[in-house]
Amino acid sequence: MDILTSYGTILVLFAAAVGFFMAWGIGANDVANAMGTSVGSKALTIKQAIIIAMIFEFAGAYLAGGEVTSTIRKGIVDAGYFANTPELLVFGMIAALLAAGVWLLVASYLGWPVSTTHSIVGAIVGFAVVAAGTDAISWNKVGAIVGSWIITPLIAGVIAMIIFNSAQKLIFDTDKPLEAAKRHVPIYMLLAGFVLSLVTIKKGLKHIGLDLGVAEGYLWAVGVAVVVAIIGKFFINRIRFSDDADKDMHYANVEKVFAILMVITACCMAFAHGSNDVANAIGPLAAVVSVVSSGGEIAKKAALAWWILPLGGVGIVIGLAVFGQRVMATIGTGITHLTPSRGFAAELAAACTVVIASGTGLPISTTQTLVGAVLGVGMARGIAAINMSVVRSIILSWVITLPVGAGLAIIFYWIIKGVFT
Repeated sequence: MDILTSYGTILVLFAAAVGFFMAWGIGANDVANAMGTSVGSKALTIKQAIIIAMIFEFAGAYLAGGEVTSTIRKGIVDAGYFANTPELLVFGMIAALLAAGVWLLVASYLGWPVSTTHSIVGAIVGFAVVAAGTDAISWNKVGAIVGSWIITPLIAGVIAMIIFNSAQKLIFDTDKPLEAAKRHVPIYMLLAGFVLSLVTIKKGLKHIGLDLGVAEGYLWAVGVAVVVAIIGKFFINRIRFSDDADKDMHYANVEKVFAILMVITACCMAFAHGSNDVANAIGPLAAVVSVVSSGGEIAKKAALAWWILPLGGVGIVIGLAVFGQRVMATIGTGITHLTPSRGFAAELAAACTVVIASGTGLPISTTQTLVGAVLGVGMARGIAAINMSVVRSIILSWVITLPVGAGLAIIFYWIIKGVFT
């Protein structure tokens, strides 16, 4: 307890610095992969994707990042084990943020799209094992996260294949693709409006006091979807192209319609992502600030200091702008060749999976969901359309994320503990 009294300010400043570093890593890796489909399909340039992400990720993080946040991310560790030694929890949270931030930096440099959620969970498990023992860990929750490596990409991949194949059959394989697009794209807009509204409602709005009930949330989503479809149909019907144009020109024009859709999905996914994943950086930071400011009392929920959410939001934006291009390239062009219609299928499938997961309580990584969706689009075109060496590297990075995060956290924990005790 004397340690928290003597070094409280230094520990909070140190935690703020590593929390910013972790948020920077989320921007460089997680946000970059969320924007990668839009860039890879050429619906957006890198500069446009970064500007959109900066606006909507920051808005999601700052407006809907949460008034209160769980002290221990995902309930992985029982905080009761640290009741008599709160300073060890503070050391551990700082070590976990630093470990996850370092791993995200390495992975982003290599162009590997890894899960920021799994990075911080692995790091928290690592320090907790050496600080409080294996009994402090909720191993069934860790097991559920490992299981999600297979389940969530699989769900996203299957949905992406269905969406892609439906667009292929209803639009691209017809005699008049543009006429078919005018008829069927409003339906995709209806579906996209519904799913993305649900993602925003479930992942974002509840944090700013608009905690809508299930029925009310679905009604709002249906309303937004209908409005989006009507507006979309109005603008699509105004598109005029020459009937003399060849089929390739028709295909190109259909892709332009899907490119507009991709910009909308990218904005919504960025907002939802910012509202959800900023907690990976600010959760442990909020825990440190709460424990230090209360003189060692560990609360289950930590109220956020006013400066924590902006710190996380700014960190995410800077990380994407400075270091996001490598992961964008992996998602956008490394796995399979994407066009706007294929990228739209992947992004919509990822959004559908997020809705399914939040409704069923399935632990989810937005990174793995999107990678699974891109793979699904590639598989729909045949195994030859997929770059298997890139896929192998991505899967390897997923498998080693938890143990690497844990190992680094243990090392940093011992160093920080040695410095302050």
